[in-house]
Amino acid sequence: MTNANKTPAKAWEEMARGNERFVAGAPLHPRQDVERRAALATVQEPDAALFGCSDSRLAAEIIFDKGIGDLFVVRNAGQIISDSVVGSLEYAVSVLKVPLIVVLGHDECGAVRAAIESQDEDAPLLPPHISHLISKIVPAVRRVGGSDEGPIAASSLDAHEVGREHLRDTIRELIESSELISDGIAAGTLAVVGANYRLLEGRAVPDIRVGNL
Repeated sequence: MTNANKTPAKAWEEMARGNERFVAGAPLHPRQDVERRAALATVQEPDAALFGCSDSRLAAEIIFDKGIGDLFVVRNAGQIISDSVVGSLEYAVSVLKVPLIVVLGHDECGAVRAAIESQDEDAPLLPPHISHLISKIVPAVRRVGGSDEGPIAASSLDAHEVGREHLRDTIRELIESSELISDGIAAGTLAVVGANYRLLEGRAVPDIRVGNL
């Protein structure tokens, strides 16, 4: 099935089935042979785009039991929206014609933890680039902490809830930042799934679904 005929729902169904195989410890490791490599030497037609955290435990093709050329992957620490991220995902949608974008967060995220600790009363000064990065997560910290100003004790916050809030912020910002992506969702040719990956069990749990799924 080419991407011209693949629906967002079908693309997510295949992603979910692959993750179930991974969770069960029975991955197929599909499309990872010499023939697949040769077939894709001059062309690519991925099934979906995935934007996730750079955490070393979030290897997208392994988690979803995909092969070479199946996923167009964009990653940075804490899955933070930027111009380069939006541009990369727009390329996947407009040029590669992917019908699905998966935004993948996870538990025990170092960027989320750093954002939480940055709001503590005795928070150490962070290097400027790290501080800029986690600034996108701080609004989620403040909402979960129930305070718009002043220090928040890191020990009082549930990092999982902060991560969920940040995932929702990420998807909202992505859609608001890209007319191309929002138009695709409105047309029914594109959908976005936000999922939280549970490190221990290996399961990607969908939390947000936007579009025709």
